[in-house]
Amino acid sequence: MSNRLAATVLIASLAACSSPGPEPRSAKPAATQATNPIITNIFTADPAPIVHDGRVYLYVGHDEAGEGEMFRMTDWRVYSTDDMKTWTDHGVIMKPTDFKWAVADAWASEPIEKDGKFWLYTAVEHDETDHGKSIGVAVSDSPTGPFTDALGKALVANSETDGPHTWDDIDPTVFEDEDGTFWLYWGNANLYYAPLAADMVSFAAPIRKVALTHFEEGPWLFKRGNLYYMAYAGIDEAENENEQIYYSTAPTVTGPWTYRGKIMGPGENSFTIHPGIVEFKGDWYFFYHNAALSIDGVEGAMGRRSVRAEHLYFNEDGSIRPITATQGGLTLPRQD
Repeated sequence: MSNRLAATVLIASLAACSSPGPEPRSAKPAATQATNPIITNIFTADPAPIVHDGRVYLYVGHDEAGEGEMFRMTDWRVYSTDDMKTWTDHGVIMKPTDFKWAVADAWASEPIEKDGKFWLYTAVEHDETDHGKSIGVAVSDSPTGPFTDALGKALVANSETDGPHTWDDIDPTVFEDEDGTFWLYWGNANLYYAPLAADMVSFAAPIRKVALTHFEEGPWLFKRGNLYYMAYAGIDEAENENEQIYYSTAPTVTGPWTYRGKIMGPGENSFTIHPGIVEFKGDWYFFYHNAALSIDGVEGAMGRRSVRAEHLYFNEDGSIRPITATQGGLTLPRQD
């Protein structure tokens, strides 16, 4: 792990988190556009798209860092679309302090549906009883929330893993395999994984680790055909000191993983970058963030990022074609 990242996350972990009041639950048109970034009226990060009932639901963290702050994220929000052009803003779906054992940091999350309920796996800062980042799990009857704590404690606390620092338990990605087993991967520096039990709030087997080339954080697990894909934010300091998006593939959900290369280079004006990949109506889409957006004269920065999307294409051998960040985004003509 680079010294720069260590300093970044340590500062973020110590930052205070305010608790704004709830926002109206009524859906409204988002201040968005078909070109990048998707959301233009607030800063957003850590995109997590899912498909449900003919719509894409996009879960994001809300970046609110002020001058001199590294990260300040006090809520998660969700947007949805049925055409990948017009997005509806469903508002705040949860705050970190809705977990009574958490004190701050609406970091990366990912939801999944099971039996009519939506389970949201999140990264938050635990209170002083188990200092460090932890994985929480929340549940809702709707993809737009509100979400509530499903367990009453952390699913994974810092003391339960052997990472090199206090923020190794972040960035959960959840996936349902063809046999009905749900798997959770997560981590920073270390990549952890375990199968979820039927209750979705415990593990069916011990936590294990796997090493992936250049892995740093932000795993995103998906499957296409017979191949499992793990996209993730990584660092190759010989090439660039900022994170880039790499990927590996495997014949099973637990590996063995083969490094396949880079999907996208570093995000503009941002040390971090975070993948989210989804298939919708026969096409594949790649979500990410950078910090190129300015809002009312406030420039983008490490803690003021903006979520974007591009078309994603595969070669005949299953490899992913490299993607270049664009301003046109999904308004660009599709490639054949």
